[in-house]
Amino acid sequence: MGPPSTASPSPSDSDDEASAFRALADPTRRQILEDLRGGELAAGEIASRFPISAPSISRHLGVLKGAGLVTERRDANRILYSLAEERLAMCVGRFLSAVCPEQIVLRHTKWRPAPEGDAS
Repeated sequence: MGPPSTASPSPSDSDDEASAFRALADPTRRQILEDLRGGELAAGEIASRFPISAPSISRHLGVLKGAGLVTERRDANRILYSLAEERLAMCVGRFLSAVCPEQIVLRHTKWRPAPEGDAS
């Protein structure tokens, strides 16, 4: 009998992860995610930040939404987008945990500066 196996991701987890990484492959989509870290933004406001057409931004937002990395809600005639932080962290974190398991502790530990006068 071999060593105990570690839990591997289910096919849907792998599909989710692949979808997230495909969405993250494009620099425009990564910039959209960075812009959303400050809070919810309207689609038009997102589009105004880029030198490409609004329909192109709309397609990028569709890819991000399809990957579950952003959520949308309607407010009258506007569509507002938000970063799905937990989903992004889970997809990327699952991959990082598999590739760099010794670094897992970094996700659970918040770095804090030493108190004043503490030389250690």
